[in-house]
Amino acid sequence: MDQSFLDKLYIQHQECPSCPSPKLITQFFDDLLETLFPEVGIKRFNSKKELSIHLQKLELTLDELLTRNPMGSKPDLVDIAKEFFQGLPQIHETIWQDIRATYEGDPAAKSISEIVRTYPGFYAISAYRIANALHRMGVKIIPRIITEHAHGQTGIDIHPGATIGQHFCIDHGTGVVIGETTVIGDRVKVYQGVTLGALSVDKRDAEIKRHPTIEDDVVIYAGATILGGDTVIGEGSIVGGNVWITKSLAPKSKVYYQVKMYNDDTEQTDLYLLKQS
Repeated sequence: MDQSFLDKLYIQHQECPSCPSPKLITQFFDDLLETLFPEVGIKRFNSKKELSIHLQKLELTLDELLTRNPMGSKPDLVDIAKEFFQGLPQIHETIWQDIRATYEGDPAAKSISEIVRTYPGFYAISAYRIANALHRMGVKIIPRIITEHAHGQTGIDIHPGATIGQHFCIDHGTGVVIGETTVIGDRVKVYQGVTLGALSVDKRDAEIKRHPTIEDDVVIYAGATILGGDTVIGEGSIVGGNVWITKSLAPKSKVYYQVKMYNDDTEQTDLYLLKQS
């Protein structure tokens, strides 16, 4: 073994004793999700005391992860785990609203249990809700590990820094990307392959709003791409499949591609149409 390479690896290991393993973080997330929604796990508690003790252990686990996380000086860590678990009832209720949005908006969903057990959108949105709560408390790295774990499991990539309102639904979901500074209102529904992204990937834009704003009651169909920090999709709008949007839409807009077939069936033209209600 080359000694210089061995020295390099050894230094890396010495410099990373405080880094919590992504495996430990994802184990914490999955354990927490299974506690909040027993349909996805195998744990069953025989008494409220047993459940309470388990939640206390999860709080201690989070506290240990935060202590080992390179997120600033130790005083910054005070009470974050406690604050997070005090806010857990609200996180749980918000996720339940997302589940109801999916159930109400998908004719194929036969039960709430089916959504919790099988829908990738449930898993990805739950990961986002938990990660976003930690992100808003100033926690670094851990929220991103949680959402990237969900990304790997579901193909749905939601940055923990995004702002997403109540009653959010992702149907099917594969290939959805929601960027860091995206703002999404209430009762928004997104289908597979949707990208809410930035017009530029210049590092100098890291501290500005780069991703679009989606107002209340918007539906975005499969494959649509909406880019830019100044782009606003007005409330109640419908965005059709595979459209490319870099400018704002007024409320109640409909935007989509239409294919025109000629009589001989040998030619077709794509027409980009924008209709204001």
